[in-house]
Amino acid sequence: MVSTDRVPAIFADARAVHADALRMLEAGDIRDAAEKAWCATKRATDALILARTGIEPEISSDTSRGLAALATQDQAFRALRRRYHARQSTLHGDCFYLGICEPVDEVEGRIQRTADYITDAERLAGYN
Repeated sequence: MVSTDRVPAIFADARAVHADALRMLEAGDIRDAAEKAWCATKRATDALILARTGIEPEISSDTSRGLAALATQDQAFRALRRRYHARQSTLHGDCFYLGICEPVDEVEGRIQRTADYITDAERLAGYN
């Protein structure tokens, strides 16, 4: 693990953005809630990659490549990688960009369970 003050700060940001997503969801704005949940997912993944490699991803493709590299080195990252890409597709691509937020209960569940994703990323980063 790499020791840097940035890692806990990025995880804290991910949690704050997820809290915004939950507020938006409660207000009935599922589309923006989905995008906030996606942003929280990406931030948590960026923190994980920084903690494990010492390199903070700058753009989404860097995050995807970094997580893929971790998954090839350690099986523990494979499930997280699948969850990351499912969120990227469902929350970011389908719901936010295309406006396809159905089935609603599935999208809402993914938004809510983003907290679990952040917790799992923190555990894998060694920041419990």
